[in-house]
Amino acid sequence: MKYGISMFPTDYSVSPGTFARAIEERGFESFWVPEHSHFPVSDMTPGRDLGGLPNMYYDVVDPFVALAMAAEATDRIRLGTSICLVVQRDPIQTAKIIASLDALSGGRVDFGVGGGWNPFEIGQHGTEFPTRFKLMHERIETMKQLWTEEKAEFKGEHVTLAPSFAWPKPSQSPHPPIHVAANAPKGFGRVVAYGDGWFPMPGEDAEASIFSQIPELHRRLTAAGRDPKSVEISAYWMPPEEALIARAKETGVDRVIFMVDPVAEPEALEALDELARFVLRCES
Repeated sequence: MKYGISMFPTDYSVSPGTFARAIEERGFESFWVPEHSHFPVSDMTPGRDLGGLPNMYYDVVDPFVALAMAAEATDRIRLGTSICLVVQRDPIQTAKIIASLDALSGGRVDFGVGGGWNPFEIGQHGTEFPTRFKLMHERIETMKQLWTEEKAEFKGEHVTLAPSFAWPKPSQSPHPPIHVAANAPKGFGRVVAYGDGWFPMPGEDAEASIFSQIPELHRRLTAAGRDPKSVEISAYWMPPEEALIARAKETGVDRVIFMVDPVAEPEALEALDELARFVLRCES
């Protein structure tokens, strides 16, 4: 089992570089950073300290800036987005950022992707909420072209890329792994189509949302001619409970990712120490 750590880095939390170094020193495998660009005022997101979402959602820094700091401060840990809102980003510029980060970090990037859940945030990026998953697929295929082809080209319903050159290429071949956030089983089509990994959240019932769904994912991958073992399963924001970790191992989850609150350095390191002790108990 691989064990990763996630945080919503902010301007009042421990710095991403310091935190990532501490993650590596304690033997964790990866560091994951989520993304939100902004939140239009709505009943869903009325504002900081006004209920609804915790403030860290409003305050999170850009994930690629945070991961660049983490890359500079570390040597081994994987560096992931949890997740990148592809439907809100230009695919050419995003491909450049990811390829640059992968090249400069020595091939340590994991690209977690998702279609988002806030129609107001997504809409202000010019994306139609009902068709966002089709757009995401085409943007990812465009990025794959930019990462793998000397002369990249793509033409779809939502994205057109004229023949283009783009460097650097990622260090990883053919490109950084793409982990698709998707609710099961509805979103399994996206995992099968372009995912190197499934990136689920347990919610209130990990058995229903993750563990019991894995056989169906494997069935669909096999039916599509893909080896189920080639698609990594990363359970994101997993509660640190020994029974859940045991069940994750039993059902074939490859990685669990724990969340640490965006707090100052002393509190963040204390939380990491507690999680490191928990992992030791799970592995003993």
